Amino acid sequence: MKNFFSNLKGDAFGGITAGIVALPLALAFGVSSGLGPSAGLYGAIFISFFAALFGGTNTQISGPTAPMTAVSMVVIAGIIAVNDGDIEKALPAILTVFLLAGLFQIGLGALGFGKYIKYIPYPVVSGFMTAIGVIIIITQVLPSLGYYPKEDIAFVETFKPQAEELILENILKEEAGEGILVLENFTETVKRANSITPEQILKESQTLAAKEASGVLGAIKVFPKAIKNINILELLLALVTIFIIYGFKRITTKIPSALVALIVVSGVAYGFGLDYRPIEEIPSGLPIPNMEIFTQFSLASITPYVFTAISLALLGAIDSLLTSVVADNMTKTKHQPNKELVGQGIGNSIAAVFGGIPGAGATIRTVVNINAGGKTKLSGMIAGVMLFAIMLGLAPVASKIPAAVLAGILITVGIGVMDYKGLKAIPALPKDLKIGPLKMSSEVIIMLVVLTLSTFWDLVYAVGIGLVIASLLFMKKIGDLTASRSDVKPLKEEAWADEASFPVALKEEVFIKHIKGPLFFGSTSDFQQLAKQIPDTAKTVVIRLGRMQYMDQSGLYAMEDVLVDLRKQNINVLMVNLLRQPKYMMERIDIIPDLIPEEHLFKDFDTCLKWIKENVKDKY
Repeated sequence: MKNFFSNLKGDAFGGITAGIVALPLALAFGVSSGLGPSAGLYGAIFISFFAALFGGTNTQISGPTAPMTAVSMVVIAGIIAVNDGDIEKALPAILTVFLLAGLFQIGLGALGFGKYIKYIPYPVVSGFMTAIGVIIIITQVLPSLGYYPKEDIAFVETFKPQAEELILENILKEEAGEGILVLENFTETVKRANSITPEQILKESQTLAAKEASGVLGAIKVFPKAIKNINILELLLALVTIFIIYGFKRITTKIPSALVALIVVSGVAYGFGLDYRPIEEIPSGLPIPNMEIFTQFSLASITPYVFTAISLALLGAIDSLLTSVVADNMTKTKHQPNKELVGQGIGNSIAAVFGGIPGAGATIRTVVNINAGGKTKLSGMIAGVMLFAIMLGLAPVASKIPAAVLAGILITVGIGVMDYKGLKAIPALPKDLKIGPLKMSSEVIIMLVVLTLSTFWDLVYAVGIGLVIASLLFMKKIGDLTASRSDVKPLKEEAWADEASFPVALKEEVFIKHIKGPLFFGSTSDFQQLAKQIPDTAKTVVIRLGRMQYMDQSGLYAMEDVLVDLRKQNINVLMVNLLRQPKYMMERIDIIPDLIPEEHLFKDFDTCLKWIKENVKDKY
């Protein structure tokens, strides 16, 4: 407890500063997610406080981040679409997925997975982060232009036939479930169809319109409509916000420019009574736990999203531990990765119960905290309390913030989160992979695949595919490198020093093969050419294995195939200095003693040579 309050003044100043920096981002991420500004604020409050309290990085400030929000956005949109566009109806399922993600994070920490995060290749992280930036920028263009597809009457009208079809389909499903659907008599169906109101059709049409315009591809599709229906005031508010964020940084970095932009632009818009679109109202008072997560729990509604919850947990783990490394470098300390994952999981779980979006360790906020004097866990807890106080005292004021201002803030976040270091390195990286006539860098290919798939398809699957490609290319590189250094290849054999005394008369009858390096999947095809190297006169083959330290399963079966072929040709095989691991592998599948008897295994070449002199006769 003494250490907890050892830096009270520095932690208080660091936490308050980080909390102020987090405010506009929390509101913006909440709006961007689709659950509203309060969800972002609740996420920032609970994750910041509990991740700091239970985590393993003293100076970490946690809360909603760009990567976590981008994935959450997809989850939220998908579950809302399944629930007929009704957010209230979809909310328990959405929050259950977030709760699961938090619990999975606790599990990852408890099982000690924190130390394995470092093995994720840089090109995968680079492609993913750049994709996050692109996604945020493109999806925020529409609100920056003041265009909301659900409110475009002409656009919504085009979905009416599809909406009517879906409503009718739902009626038929209901009747089938109730056991009253009779194909010969549609009286009940007609009765229910006649009770459909224009409002229901409009609501379903709006849901379909929002779904069509969601994500990067959706935003690109409706962009021409947005240009035709541009709201100049909203565009100006977004542009002025972006201008202040970048311009104010040139004056000073001590005061967060995003907060300055939020206060100035919102103050001017509200003070002059401009006809702008405000964000959703932030509820005042204490946050209330959403008990419907437990009372309305349905395994069927959650099952399709279990993998997504695991992916959210992994993404949050990566995001947090990368920030922990940054904090370590700045403070010259060492974080506890598994404890950090448990802390993040507890924070995300509690935030989900109270209706908050998931988050992770936030690099910018952590750096601000350290620079302002934060040194202990108390700083992160104070940041959470600071946001809680702002919510209680200023919720009605914050509800007047223009939506375009938060869109402008998010565009700058998108621009900032992209990995320019990785992008700049593209021309300089070695072109180590040949695809047809083209030579390309394997790192660049991985990065571009992850970037493209993340942007236009699915963030979670993109990372998975990126990891698979990276692993395969890594195995190929290591295989090629090891094979080039080993002498498993069918090259002309050069005598080793201890073979100088080998009888000249027996050189036609005995063939000596040296294997230098591991016998593994990358070198098996070369080893299998061994039989072609053996002269017709040789009926004894000596395989020298003192430099073959390792044999994998591919190498094991390649060895077996070669030995079987040699036995068919009545060729004796002698092995010299067979090391422990390869010998163990060969004993497992009975190569020893079925194909190579124990008496044909020799500890050194001199012992083998003695056997040759006694058992091999000069015929040529």
